[in-house]
Amino acid sequence: MILRPQLNHFLVFVFLCISLSSAWPWPPSLPDIEGLIIRRQDESSSDSAGARKTAAATKTATAKSTAAKVSKTASPASNAASGTTAATASAKASGTKASGSGSKTTGKKAQDTDVDPRLPQGGVNMVTPSALAASTYYKIGVDSVSFAWNYTSLSVTPDKIDILVTCTANQATYTLASNASFEETGSVVWDTRPDETGTAPLLTETYTLVIHDAAKDVTDVASAGQLGKFNQFSFGMYIPQQYTPRAEWKCATCNAALSDTERQAIKFMLAMCGITILSFTWFVGGFWAMI
Repeated sequence: MILRPQLNHFLVFVFLCISLSSAWPWPPSLPDIEGLIIRRQDESSSDSAGARKTAAATKTATAKSTAAKVSKTASPASNAASGTTAATASAKASGTKASGSGSKTTGKKAQDTDVDPRLPQGGVNMVTPSALAASTYYKIGVDSVSFAWNYTSLSVTPDKIDILVTCTANQATYTLASNASFEETGSVVWDTRPDETGTAPLLTETYTLVIHDAAKDVTDVASAGQLGKFNQFSFGMYIPQQYTPRAEWKCATCNAALSDTERQAIKFMLAMCGITILSFTWFVGGFWAMI
């Protein structure tokens, strides 16, 4: 009973304080809450439609720009093609043959690029005379020397070839054939008469056959599959002597007959040997020992 009035007084005091606090003009210590909190702004249907229209317009402009660039790039090629077609048509009408402006790669060059670099160089295999035959000798000015050969390990075919003969004794080179057409089995006949071989006379010596690609120098190193320089076949040539009857023929190195001086020397040696033997016998056994 006694505490109830005090509680009522306390509640009234609290209510008055709250009322005063709410009515009191407090200074603005914090910013407006609307400035601190950002409201969510949903897209309206009109804004979405506008954005879609803008994106579609951008894509259309980009496609038109790309098509214009492609058209500009293709126009020179189409003009060149049309020009080539027109030139070909006019050339056919006038009876001449038109050729393209670009350079055409020949079959040989295209073949060169396809050769495996691990392949060996092309070589030559002698057929006439055979590489397995014994040494071959020819008479200078009398015999016509014939050569024939095949090619081995050849991937790139040369257009022309050169056939030469060299001699180290006189440092001369004799041309048998120059810019000869390529054939699977090559052959050449060499006339060894002095008026056919050139200014350098043929000697009784050993000669070497040389075969190489005419498009390259004889000292060049061929690439894989191409014809390399062939100089592995050697043969002998000699100047024949005039015929001499057997009765008149004399050989200074093979004649077994002795000269007069040699015969006298041999007689003197035999006589001295006989005198030495007789003298020694007489000295040891006396005169009767010699009998």
